[in-house]
Amino acid sequence: MIPKDPVMLLSFINLKLRDYYTSLEALCDDLNIDCAEIEDKLLNIDYHYDKEKNQFV
Repeated sequence: MIPKDPVMLLSFINLKLRDYYTSLEALCDDLNIDCAEIEDKLLNIDYHYDKEKNQFV
């Protein structure tokens, strides 16, 4: 289960990306979650996925 709060979600996703996954797509596939939904939720707090850094910035 992923956090519903956007700030907690940001922390959770960036930790997973840093420690366990090489891309957002790999994370979403493994956890069976919708990448677009994650990106939309984090865009609402002005964060976007940077593929080069493999994190939301």
